[in-house]
Amino acid sequence: MIYMVQVDISDDTNQILGIVKTKFNLKDESAAIDFIVAQCEIDMLEPELKPEFIEEMQNIIAGKHIGPFKTVDDLKAYIESLPDEEEDELCMK
Repeated sequence: MIYMVQVDISDDTNQILGIVKTKFNLKDESAAIDFIVAQCEIDMLEPELKPEFIEEMQNIIAGKHIGPFKTVDDLKAYIESLPDEEEDELCMK
């Protein structure tokens, strides 16, 4: 559904919309607004409010594993096998 609205925005906001439009090769400022709102949805909404999260949790409760880990112990063993952050920093130097 498409809504036609008129809003007052500052020059700075208009400039940012233009930058987003150009950077992501969007058709127009409306597409830039849609893009920004979608990013905010990803960043700001609680994951438990998203239908995908609810479905994932229902699958876990039903015993259907998701991803490579079948049990919490499998996940814990994987996490413990990961290098410490300090080791990562040494590897990057």
